[in-house]
Amino acid sequence: MKAARARDALAGAVAAGLGLGVSELVAGLVTSAPSLVEGLGDRMIDNVPAAVKDWAISVFGTADKVALLVGIAVVTVLVGAAVGVVARRRFIVAVGVFVGFGLIAPWAATTATVSFASGLIPAAAAVIAGLATLRMLQDVTSQPWGAAPGVADGTRRRFIVASTAVVGVAALSAGLGRVLIERAKRVVAGREDVVLPTAAEPLPAVAAEADLAVDGLSPVIVPNEDFYRIDAALSVPRVNLEEWTLSLTGLVERPYTIDFADLLGMEMVERDITLSCVSNPVGGDLVGNARWLGVPLVEILDRAAVAPEAEQIVGRSVDGFTVGFPVEAAYDGREALIAVGMNGEPLPFEHGFPARLVVAGLYGYVSATKWLSEIELTTWEGFDAYWVPRGWAKEAPVKTQSRIDTPTDGSRVTAGAVTVAGVAWAPTRGIAKVEVQLGVDGEWREAELSEPLSENAWVQWRVDWEAPPGRHIVTCRATDGAGELQTDEITPPAPDGATGWHRRAIQVDA
Repeated sequence: MKAARARDALAGAVAAGLGLGVSELVAGLVTSAPSLVEGLGDRMIDNVPAAVKDWAISVFGTADKVALLVGIAVVTVLVGAAVGVVARRRFIVAVGVFVGFGLIAPWAATTATVSFASGLIPAAAAVIAGLATLRMLQDVTSQPWGAAPGVADGTRRRFIVASTAVVGVAALSAGLGRVLIERAKRVVAGREDVVLPTAAEPLPAVAAEADLAVDGLSPVIVPNEDFYRIDAALSVPRVNLEEWTLSLTGLVERPYTIDFADLLGMEMVERDITLSCVSNPVGGDLVGNARWLGVPLVEILDRAAVAPEAEQIVGRSVDGFTVGFPVEAAYDGREALIAVGMNGEPLPFEHGFPARLVVAGLYGYVSATKWLSEIELTTWEGFDAYWVPRGWAKEAPVKTQSRIDTPTDGSRVTAGAVTVAGVAWAPTRGIAKVEVQLGVDGEWREAELSEPLSENAWVQWRVDWEAPPGRHIVTCRATDGAGELQTDEITPPAPDGATGWHRRAIQVDA
């Protein structure tokens, strides 16, 4: 009896796995069809409690989305296993569960750019493939394993061979589908055909003095492939450049819509701006500096003529994600751009192609809309952006922060000359100085700073230390351009950014 249940559970799990794999393959082959796994994941991201999201980020970091996808696949297979046990006597139960998935998954995948009908295409393929596989595996095992030894062994072998083959097809389908889905997104987008205009206000090349050239130190300009990615999208949204538009709506006197060619035709500027995620813990790596090319946000707003009663700028992504920040942030002299370029190339897909908001001095969750499709002007109380109802603060200026990059925490170095180095940032205020304490009771030493690219960009710092043998705690703190010392009060990222001084333990060997 136990062997029979195990067999039926395995049959159900294999069938569910094949259904997932087939749904991904069909989504990759049919351009308009969405990934059902991504759709389910996006719904979960939008609806799970904030505490669960915080836990996921703290445990998995930037791999949280991969962990979610794996979790969805595992849960699906486990449900399939349970269904397989019941389906031996009541196959109609399996039909009900698979069809239920075939309806729920397309609903979850439905967005402003993806219809329920298009989601039914991979769902139908998944349901048919899953049920057919389950029935096939049941037929293979219709001869009881407890029969004569020769017959039972043959039945067992056929089941194992059939199950292994299905698992292989499922894995191949899922892998090929994933490749095709990502390729389709990029081909449809048209990024390869984009030629960025020359900036009316180009920046000079990064001077040698802006880089302290210390091994292990973060570069002053972070390459696109190394720039952190944190957003609410499980995968990069599908954006067809030929269909993409940016709309100015809400409390404006002249609402309008422009396409990508119109946007590129406007006067562009280059700016060095550091972006930071509010989820970044003290000493974390969810921060980076890049050279952005874009249109000043004030130019876009002035063209629409912002109404006097407007208090909040809402940025809306093609996938429905929203941010919100005060109108004053566009007019108080800080750098605020609708960016189309990043470090000399069109925005990478993961960082918002074709256009995104970049606002100096505000955490990304209230300002940095990727895959931007709409800017709406509204009142401050008239709208709460995506993260506000989920427990995060509505106003989120970036706090003054500093970080030790090298030596790494827990590392061992040889006594003598040791360079301690890191980065510090306070966008819109700049960094006046960084101090380093070498040892718990040591004096604070002022660090050498790199030449700043701008008040909105981070700076590198270094201290050369004659390190004596022993275990040492190294601490850093920054003072911003307004004269405010970084606070040593330890607070978590929620609800408006972590605070505290970054410390690292270093073992110095004789």
